[in-house]
Amino acid sequence: MSSGRSSSRGNISEDEINELISKLQALLPSSRRRGSGQASTTKLLKETCSYIKSLHREVDDLSDRLSDLMSTMDHNSPGAEIIRSILRS
Repeated sequence: MSSGRSSSRGNISEDEINELISKLQALLPSSRRRGSGQASTTKLLKETCSYIKSLHREVDDLSDRLSDLMSTMDHNSPGAEIIRSILRS
């Protein structure tokens, strides 16, 4: 079934997979630096997993830093209110 069409069972076509891979490649910072050259799908998926893990680490780090900052602030201060308003949005 390499005709590039989806079957009636809902399978994704090869063309759709290629389009999704291209979109994924465009989202990765390392792929943007490399240019438009096609990376292997396996390498691209590994880079994607690595990038997602690094984003999780960054979120955890920022969350820890924010918690530390909030614990040292006066909860009624203007700075604390700004942080609360940002977190609400």
